[in-house]
Amino acid sequence: MRTLIVALGNEVMGDDGVGIKIGRVLKEKGYRVEELGTDIFSLQRVYQGEERIIIIDAVLSENPGEVIHLKGEEVFSRLKAEIRSAHFMGAIEGLKLLMALDERLRSAEIHFVGITIKKIKLGLELSESVERAIPRAVKLVEEIAR
Repeated sequence: MRTLIVALGNEVMGDDGVGIKIGRVLKEKGYRVEELGTDIFSLQRVYQGEERIIIIDAVLSENPGEVIHLKGEEVFSRLKAEIRSAHFMGAIEGLKLLMALDERLRSAEIHFVGITIKKIKLGLELSESVERAIPRAVKLVEEIAR
């Protein structure tokens, strides 16, 4: 199954850039990764009909450094109800809109790998708890992509 990994985030906003950093690790390992920053709508431009899409992003939470995995409809229901994407119109709302507009995306298997962050602040460094979560997130994405 062909897989597209979408790395989201803003790397000049501290922990919010963790999705981009994870994406770069995976790209070095040979995976197809597209860095979309905070523009989920660019997905439509880079999507090449892959059967599986894995989105990596930071999510706001009181417990930083956790790695979460959501799949299919759970991506939309849980992220809306329990935690917020770090981007408003959140990446998830944008993805839902794209899927409604582009039937190619509707048939893709959607996964979301989130790394919880406590706050967004200006800076290039990640907090220790978020930095420690990177290897676990990379391993999870690799397992999903198999």
